[in-house]
Amino acid sequence: MKDFRSAGKTVGGNEGDVCLYTTRLDTYGCGCAHDCDYCYAKSLLEFRNLWNPESPSVGDITKISREIKKYKAQKVNAVRLGGMTDCFQPAEKLHRVTYKTIRLLNRFRMPYLIITKSPLIAEPEYLSVMDKELAHIQFTLTFTDDKQYLDLGVEKAPLPSKRIQAMELLEKEGFDVSVRLSPFIPEFISIDRLNEIKVDKALVEFLRVNHWITKWLSGKCDLSGYTRNFHGYSHLPFEEKKRLVDKIGNSHTVTVCDFEPEYLDYWKKEFNPNPNDCCNLREIIKGGN
Repeated sequence: MKDFRSAGKTVGGNEGDVCLYTTRLDTYGCGCAHDCDYCYAKSLLEFRNLWNPESPSVGDITKISREIKKYKAQKVNAVRLGGMTDCFQPAEKLHRVTYKTIRLLNRFRMPYLIITKSPLIAEPEYLSVMDKELAHIQFTLTFTDDKQYLDLGVEKAPLPSKRIQAMELLEKEGFDVSVRLSPFIPEFISIDRLNEIKVDKALVEFLRVNHWITKWLSGKCDLSGYTRNFHGYSHLPFEEKKRLVDKIGNSHTVTVCDFEPEYLDYWKKEFNPNPNDCCNLREIIKGGN
């Protein structure tokens, strides 16, 4: 395995205009063993022959340390771990770059947002190293039923039931945890099962469909309703998004992440509990710098 050119990136464009957490660190890159059929990173890299799920590139901790020092000097409000790949994919068991990165972030008192599908994050060594005053964890859940998940083969990540156990453990341990429905594909999520999950917060991000995602998801879910075109992707219409979100109910504090400018004001001002932060991270962390 080889190192990739740059582990750090600050996202610009439409996403950069509305997201508070645009500074990202990838501890692994150019491939992810989870190899999800809906992955936007895969759709951007595979046709360039830069996507290798069996052998992802491994981050250089010396370069990562330099990036963290730079972000600290820039007073970045939080670093997102895993923008293009899962920072707890199986390679972490061997290389432990994410573990080393968390230790560095703790040392520099830099808040961090971890987005993962892996229960590895709930193993004792990671529970002990993560700082509850700095760490935020969003656990991606795209299915609620293990059998459906295995039958469709949309992902190669750990079972939904394993993720749910891990996120509930992290919540019980006092971490800032959200269940992240990203992407939220209605056919894959049982609202009743979702509402049983013992995590206070839920974040919804809808599927964005391009040519590659259409090819990979064909026959696995209904994409006919994605009729609104924006920034090279097809989206569900706003009224359908709102209808689906309203079905989730009151079992979680729900926020919506949506970059379409026409609808941003509604989610920001009329729906999300924190209008300035669709991730709804703990406010006490915002002063971490």
